Amino acid sequence: MKLLQIEDRPLKAIRIMAMPYKYKVCLGCDSIVSAKVSTCPNCHSYRFEQSVEEVLKQAKELALRPQKSVTTFDLLG
Repeated sequence: MKLLQIEDRPLKAIRIMAMPYKYKVCLGCDSIVSAKVSTCPNCHSYRFEQSVEEVLKQAKELALRPQKSVTTFDLLG
């Protein structure tokens, strides 16, 4: 299942880049999260960067590198 997640990263980045206004970047762990959340589901930070430019920059970067953060899926999977 982990392999599927790795292959999905570029697809997720494309989805984010198509509608960057629906996302924001967590300043605690650099995760891209829904603009609707008030705390990061990964690190529980409440500080975010919401600019479209920053979301696009982070999406491109995340699509090209392996996952570094621990997600809920990692803990349950």
